[in-house]
Amino acid sequence: MTSIHHVTPTNHECTGDPSASVPVKAVIFDMDGVLVDSEPIYFEVERSSFAHFGASMTEEEHHTYVGVTLESMWRQVLDRHQLTNTVEEALTYHRKNVMQTMIAHEGLLAIDGLERWLDWLQEKGIPVAVASSSPRALIDLIMEKTGLGRYFDIRITGEEVLQGKPAPDIFLYAAEQLGIAPAHCIVIEDSQNGVQAAKSAGMHCIGFHNPGSGRQDLSRADRWILSYDDLWAIKENLPFDEKLLAKSKSRNVPEGIPPL
Repeated sequence: MTSIHHVTPTNHECTGDPSASVPVKAVIFDMDGVLVDSEPIYFEVERSSFAHFGASMTEEEHHTYVGVTLESMWRQVLDRHQLTNTVEEALTYHRKNVMQTMIAHEGLLAIDGLERWLDWLQEKGIPVAVASSSPRALIDLIMEKTGLGRYFDIRITGEEVLQGKPAPDIFLYAAEQLGIAPAHCIVIEDSQNGVQAAKSAGMHCIGFHNPGSGRQDLSRADRWILSYDDLWAIKENLPFDEKLLAKSKSRNVPEGIPPL
């Protein structure tokens, strides 16, 4: 049984340009639509599951569920569409549907440019975590299939916290596991629910405009990008902790040559 972690919400939301804010010491990534372009796959699977239970779903309503946990999605769907099935029945069917689809899916790849960015963060000694509303088994499967698992020792799922996105719990718990104060974390998110969760946690947030994630309002994010090439271009302007960067520079200096 998955344990639920209680977190204390922060009351000071981070707003404005992050370059003028406290230094960043860690990066937290959402998974679907941020590490891997999986949202279009989920949309198809979800449409299949909605139809199975008799929920006539509009595209507009469907997009509101991006970023939330499966349990939260199905509670809302069953309630809105006045279906008689239980949440447990819907979750059991849908999880099986998702896992079978993802296991069989060929060519599941990391988003273009992501690994260069992750290699740079690793080189600089900046810790990272993935914080996703997806179930643990699905996170681990995607980490394995894409080869991204080598970057992410810390993987947080919405099943581990009391409230899923848009509540801040998952990001606050990720910060706790990283050992970094929330104000020193930056989150990369592709959904309105995820951006709201990051800002409510008092974190910097970069909104990733991924067309595959549907029409998401990312206006509360501190910055917006269309690709990891965009993020690469501004990396020197992001407020990473100078002490961390200095340590990485000294590690890369050949023996006997003093660092600048």
